[in-house]
Amino acid sequence: MLKRLLPLALATFAVGTDGYVIAGLLPSIAADLGVSTPAAGQLVTVFALTMALSAPVMGALTGGLDRRSALLIAFSVFVIGNAVTALGTSYEVVMAARIVTAAGAGIITSAASSTAAVIAPPERRGRALAFVLGGLTLATALGLPLGTLIGRTDWHITLWVVAGIGLLAAVGIAVGLPRVMLPAAALSDRLRPLKQGRVLALLAVTSLAFLGVYTLYTYIAPALREATGGNESLLTLILLVWGVGTLAGNIIAGRLVDRHDSTRVLAGTLVLATLALALTPLATRALVPTLVWAAVWGVTGGVIVVPQQHRLIALSPAAAPVLLGLNASALYIGVALGSGLGGLAQEWFGLAPAELGPVAAGITALTLLWHLGTTRSPARLAPMMAASASADPEKSKA
Repeated sequence: MLKRLLPLALATFAVGTDGYVIAGLLPSIAADLGVSTPAAGQLVTVFALTMALSAPVMGALTGGLDRRSALLIAFSVFVIGNAVTALGTSYEVVMAARIVTAAGAGIITSAASSTAAVIAPPERRGRALAFVLGGLTLATALGLPLGTLIGRTDWHITLWVVAGIGLLAAVGIAVGLPRVMLPAAALSDRLRPLKQGRVLALLAVTSLAFLGVYTLYTYIAPALREATGGNESLLTLILLVWGVGTLAGNIIAGRLVDRHDSTRVLAGTLVLATLALALTPLATRALVPTLVWAAVWGVTGGVIVVPQQHRLIALSPAAAPVLLGLNASALYIGVALGSGLGGLAQEWFGLAPAELGPVAAGITALTLLWHLGTTRSPARLAPMMAASASADPEKSKA
């Protein structure tokens, strides 16, 4: 099973590196393109929003293809978009290239996750999802700090590296992934679960959680300026600690949701995240407390996605591809809103980047309250969710 899951993890690593690395390069990009840092942050907003909106559309267009073919098409667009970004010399060109890249990336995470859910036996599904999503968290542990380090001389080089990772992921999928067919679903079928209040409530948890994360995370480089003194090597070290914490959180999450109630796992995580974010202005004044803060916050960020995916699959395993696709869109809606909110809070209210931490803490506390209201049993909705996956009566097969 590991041989089949490895290319999927590499695929999410490529997407994760692309999505995360911009945050570490934001000051350099802003200076090179002649825009403010909050304006450069909108590159993250547009990328995430495009991913959120394109994911169900691209999923419907490629729904009749086996997952290997769908992923290869998506990576073709992804690699081209990153290459154009690397060649970009103006804000407008880079913005357009990020939109193209996001359109390709839109279905990669959900396609990889749904394929992993089919390949893995039910009793190991949590760990399989954690392994594949570990590509995203490994991107924060290695992709983000290394990309930031490489981009010290020229941020364009980092984007060329990301394009190369995407090409390598495509080769791995072509060689290592078997033909996996999942039930096809038209766009209307993919959106039908949104009519169910239970599904909307769970997706809102995902969006709110990542809204809180990215309100601060998008502007992490300027937020840590006091702790790093502008030293990019120290910034890379902090980002590495944050990423290792995220990777540890992802590994822990996979084991926890296989053994414990996923709603409780997520609730405890949101409590810890709220505390860490609230302490941001105090914890990031010196290097040592910043490293501790980054590790704790990183762990919480690594846990969030796995229990959410587990809860959605529990609604109806037959509708897992549709539900995971919607969850990916909800995640990137949260990223887009958080990036936008963080930029507006600086532009309109004059907040320093580190002061975005308490704002993010308030959002995360709201997420916790909302999450606690979604813990009722989903069993009665399973038949309705299964109907959303019945567009193609053919059973999943690999």
